[in-house]
Amino acid sequence: MSKTSQQNPTTDASGVSVIHTQAHSSGLQQVPQLVPVSPGGGGKAVPPSKQGKKSSFVDRNSDEYRQRRERNNMAVKKSRLKSKQKAQDTLQRVNQLKEENERLEAKIKLLTKELSVLKDLFLEHAHNFADNVQPVGTETTTTTPENSGQ
Repeated sequence: MSKTSQQNPTTDASGVSVIHTQAHSSGLQQVPQLVPVSPGGGGKAVPPSKQGKKSSFVDRNSDEYRQRRERNNMAVKKSRLKSKQKAQDTLQRVNQLKEENERLEAKIKLLTKELSVLKDLFLEHAHNFADNVQPVGTETTTTTPENSGQ
């Protein structure tokens, strides 16, 4: 399998040299490589996504600039209000959950106390019941005075 390749350097409008490499019989995709045009490396290579954007001087007194600034300022205010509202909602939810937690803990204490009282009553009743019940097969005969003399 031979790995011969060809390089075709081209220069775009921004002064960046792009080298397209073609690999023969390797099945690899072509990947453009960015390299500065000047051999001294004086500038940075610009990715293709940034090449279309040019930094041009904007007149700060123009109507277009004022409109963009106004829209941006409104968007910033809206974003900050939304963030502030979200923080307030979160704080309110935290306070609600704390109150609910305290209420549930009080209910747990009450139910635990009630369980303890009911358990004590049950054990006391079970103990009294066991004392009053005689084991099966040990019957005691009692004579009553009415039956003994006749």
